[in-house]
Amino acid sequence: MKITTRGRYAVMAMVSLAAASRGNPVPIQTIAKRESIPEPYLQQLFLRLRKQNIVKSVRGPGGGFILARDPAEITVGEIIRTAEGKAARVGCRQSGVACGMIDRCRTQGMWDTLEARIEEFLDSMSVRDLFEDRAETREEVEA
Repeated sequence: MKITTRGRYAVMAMVSLAAASRGNPVPIQTIAKRESIPEPYLQQLFLRLRKQNIVKSVRGPGGGFILARDPAEITVGEIIRTAEGKAARVGCRQSGVACGMIDRCRTQGMWDTLEARIEEFLDSMSVRDLFEDRAETREEVEA
């Protein structure tokens, strides 16, 4: 499975938004600076995330972005699938083109199982889980 920079940046941005928001809109520039993500790239990601009801945009003075749902309801898998534009694929299926051997391939079941487990793992973690883990790690470092 290959998760591109787009997927990684989207997850980082959602955790950063959850940390900075506290119910108030956060300017995209703040997230871009905090996470060292180019702002134009982040704008493209947030457009995708907004279309999938993961974030909401707030216009005007004091505007920015907020999470569209509770961070416990937004999974890492949902963010990555939205950012990447497709489900992550493993091995020979990554290109989306069948090789012609799928019917007789003895390893295909293993790849299918691996894909399913990766999806389950990513869907088992929420933005809240990562936000809380990040806060706990910060507290340990400060102690």
